[in-house]
Amino acid sequence: MKGIIYAMAAGVFICLQAVFNTRLGEKIGFWETNTVVHGSGLVLTVIILLSTGNISFAGIGEANKLYLLGGALGVFIIFCVMNTISTLGAAFGVAIMLITQLIAATIIDSFGLFGSPIMKFDITKFLGIVIMIIGIVVFKLKG
Repeated sequence: MKGIIYAMAAGVFICLQAVFNTRLGEKIGFWETNTVVHGSGLVLTVIILLSTGNISFAGIGEANKLYLLGGALGVFIIFCVMNTISTLGAAFGVAIMLITQLIAATIIDSFGLFGSPIMKFDITKFLGIVIMIIGIVVFKLKG
């Protein structure tokens, strides 16, 4: 249940961030917004890290260097999300991004990429993705 609550909260936060970033970008520009977003995120993260008193980067040397690109990916994610929301609108844009995330996650799980445990991709998962795509098409139909 805890995981579901976190997932739902993340969904709300991602949607709000996408809209907030897009609206800020309309006022100050894409790259300026990206700077503000990552800068404010850094400040909040440092405050939280310092307040916990449990700071250790000892294991970073053992981590796959590819995994250090998460922040860099965040720059492109924000850029792409802002462009998506500004051109397609929040609901349609988020729907397409969710489908794409689900497909990418399914590929990662199916092949055990990046150290993930392999999870079988069966017909029910395939049908779930198809139903979601149909849902987006129905959602976007003009009435």
